[in-house]
Amino acid sequence: MGSVPSIKEIIGGLQKESYIPLLSKLIGEAEFVQNNPPDLIPEEDKIIKHVLDVLNPFSIDNGGSLVIKQVNYVCGRGNLIIEYPGTVRGKVVSFVGSHMDVVPANRDTWEFDPFSLSIDGDKLRGRGTTDCLGHVALLTELLKKIAQTKPKLKYSVVVIFIASEENNSIQGIGVEKLWADGYFDNLKGGPLYWIDTADSQPCIGTGGSIPWSVETTGKLFHSGLPNKAINALELAMDALKPIQLNFYRDFPPHPKESDYGFETPSTMKPTQWSYPGGGVNQIPGKSTIAGDVRLTPFYEVKDVITKIQSYVEDINAHVEDLESRGPVSKYTLPDEGIRGRIDVTFGEPISGIACDLDSIGYKILYNATKEVIGHVKPYSITGSLPLVRELQEEGFDVQTVGYGLTDTYHADNEYCLYSDMNNGYKVFASIISQLEEA
Repeated sequence: MGSVPSIKEIIGGLQKESYIPLLSKLIGEAEFVQNNPPDLIPEEDKIIKHVLDVLNPFSIDNGGSLVIKQVNYVCGRGNLIIEYPGTVRGKVVSFVGSHMDVVPANRDTWEFDPFSLSIDGDKLRGRGTTDCLGHVALLTELLKKIAQTKPKLKYSVVVIFIASEENNSIQGIGVEKLWADGYFDNLKGGPLYWIDTADSQPCIGTGGSIPWSVETTGKLFHSGLPNKAINALELAMDALKPIQLNFYRDFPPHPKESDYGFETPSTMKPTQWSYPGGGVNQIPGKSTIAGDVRLTPFYEVKDVITKIQSYVEDINAHVEDLESRGPVSKYTLPDEGIRGRIDVTFGEPISGIACDLDSIGYKILYNATKEVIGHVKPYSITGSLPLVRELQEEGFDVQTVGYGLTDTYHADNEYCLYSDMNNGYKVFASIISQLEEA
């Protein structure tokens, strides 16, 4: 008698003739899942439709084995949870975080149409191929193959596709709400792999993200009489510098960052500047600078917010002492009882993660990567992923990996490599196989 095939032999490799048509349909919807409110509101249900077209024939409702649940908190913006049940209660491996929205793309700046899949040798080109529709198609194909071959698994295999990852300015739609409503409660019985990074290697650390906005208030006046004005633009520039310097003093490079291979330490930088408008001969009385903090996971988000608030309070208390920009650049008008002021607000923060490198989830991912890719080179990045820190603090064995390309993330002319996605498929098959054999 021949030997019984292993799980990874049963699952096999990614079927190009199936994967490419599915990915083509998903990229064809990319224009409608761009996420940049208020102008661009994604309709993730358009992606879900194509996934369900593939998987519904294998659902329990149609005599198959997949348990499929769509969860919508907003019309047209669903999340999708699919489970292939195992035989041992409580044992589960999950692949979570592949999102169905994308960042915007401008056809005029691309060398090819961002909203249709094009193929150039090994390159699969289009918005979402790397981040993250390529992974949605990949995991859909994995589920289909498992449902077709019906291997007897001890571990349940759960995949969760999420909404609204690229812009969390609209709350209560995506993965945080799923977690709050208990949809992750049954996933502690094994590793949880967050599939939304890149470069086919374990991403062992991510950064926290703290959006911030500093509004400066001065006094609008004619530019020919600057002595009667408080220039909100100059105040913004002169106030931001000590805030940044204090941040880098209080949150310097951490010794553990080198252990995890972070490319950069924690940073605070402006990325946007706006003011109410007016003539070039008007000194503006209002200005807003916005940006973000990227924080390595060895510092706490709440501590940074508290510190920045204290920097702002100190500047407001001593605004007359700010370094200024000339004989009539000043931030108080004593005769009028007017003082320049800055106010800081924060968007929804995300905490970073340092993955547990001693956990079974990491060891299995390490082994699978070495087996399929041939080498293991873990890395860390101050890009941010939602919820991962909270899950880790709740006792989940969270690991992160992905098979797109960092160089094309959020960039014009985005693409991934079919060979990388095929390797990712084989890594997932190896992970399931290792758990079954443990």
